Amino acid sequence: MMRKPTNSTTATLLAAQKFTRRLLLSRSSMLGVAAAAGPFIVKDARSSSGTLNILNWDDELPNPVIPDFEKKTGIKVNATPFSQNEEQINKLQATAGEGFDVCQPTHDRAPQFKDLEVLAPWDTSKLHLDGLLPSMLATSTKLWTWDGKLYHVPHCWGSEAIAWRTDLTTLDYKTLSYGALWDDKYKGKVQGRPHSLLLTIGLWWDATGKLPSNRMLDAYKDEAAMRKIYDQILAFAVAHKASIKQFWDSADNTKSGFLENGCVIGETWDGPAISLRKAGKPVAYMAPQEGAITWLDGWAITKAAKNTAQAYEWINYLHSPEASAKVAEGSGYNPVAKGADALLSDTAKKVFAESYPGDALQRIWPRPVEPSWFAELRTQYAEKFKAA
Repeated sequence: MMRKPTNSTTATLLAAQKFTRRLLLSRSSMLGVAAAAGPFIVKDARSSSGTLNILNWDDELPNPVIPDFEKKTGIKVNATPFSQNEEQINKLQATAGEGFDVCQPTHDRAPQFKDLEVLAPWDTSKLHLDGLLPSMLATSTKLWTWDGKLYHVPHCWGSEAIAWRTDLTTLDYKTLSYGALWDDKYKGKVQGRPHSLLLTIGLWWDATGKLPSNRMLDAYKDEAAMRKIYDQILAFAVAHKASIKQFWDSADNTKSGFLENGCVIGETWDGPAISLRKAGKPVAYMAPQEGAITWLDGWAITKAAKNTAQAYEWINYLHSPEASAKVAEGSGYNPVAKGADALLSDTAKKVFAESYPGDALQRIWPRPVEPSWFAELRTQYAEKFKAA
């Protein structure tokens, strides 16, 4: 029997459990008018100047987000894209943050970024945080506040679940499971991210009772508990590796997997699959019965930042309803600013409803905060899976 989400002993889960579009819609409708009239409009063109160096997710700043900001402010944005948190962390480690004014951590990576010691706290008096949905801001403040200071502000939220070629197979929400990825009929036609595939096996087995793990939260207790769970998961994944057509490592790689490389089904981010669907391609994305894996990406300022005034203009621009909506509309992810939902296209709203049907928003699995030891071990298991 499928378990409903349980309360976590971790503050992270409590903070992130509010990732639902119903909450976004209700708060947007109640506060949208005030948000639209709030202090979030960036000054006219050439009101500022200089440059801004950003380290950003490669698919979370779709056109015309950066060009519009440059036109409004006169600030030139130099973007260095990355496709995985590990890549971002490595770049920051290599330079101690030098060369980047702001970067884009995911909410669950707070301990790792704290250990890096390359971030500076935000001066919240210079930010328009009251323009954000309270649930989104709460995730940042609860996980990224230390020494009484805030180190992270929201950008967009999304999920990982199941995507498939609608012209090659048919799936239904009532029976959709992460276990479908390992169905023999898809052998050699599956794509996924290694560490996420391992997680989804655990969620699938927990739901069926094969490997009870408190919805995989037990793996976050300590190293011994994690190894006990992941050793069994890895053995299954290795034994069934023939199912995998490709391991994706970026949004573009995910798209090409479906359109060019023969993948029929996969564990993917929502953004790439939803972008393909909105473009008229035969691809769908949907949360399974075990729950979509949700996350929040945000912005942090580095200790080495040289363009701090520009950084604050950038964040306040992105937190306007208009910019937040543009981020969501172009990327396929979801906005964090009050009033942004009302600015999304009917197509975007329709695809969202199709992706999270029925009680899907009540079954979500927010990524818990990852201690550094967990992140290191998880990488080891993922590499063993890839190398098998």
